Amino acid sequence: MIGETVYLSILYDYYGELLTVKQKEVFEAYYFDNLTLQEIADESHISKNAVHKTLVNIEEKLKYYEEKLGFYQKTEKIKECIKDEKILKQILDIL
Repeated sequence: MIGETVYLSILYDYYGELLTVKQKEVFEAYYFDNLTLQEIADESHISKNAVHKTLVNIEEKLKYYEEKLGFYQKTEKIKECIKDEKILKQILDIL
């Protein structure tokens, strides 16, 4: 099983465009740029607590979208079903 950080990053790939610009900035700063909550707060001119709440909200939204739409789960099921790597790549490129 993959870790929580990797899972959230994958969900972000699927559903990130459904987030606001500010939410995307906070998510990317924390998960991709490895900034601390305080560093993000300082850059954004908001409190550390506000950054934390924003991240929790984003994580909940990404998981909610996956629960309702299931793109990640469906992709994983397709990968399990298709053994031919060439065909799998073609299908994943379409998705």
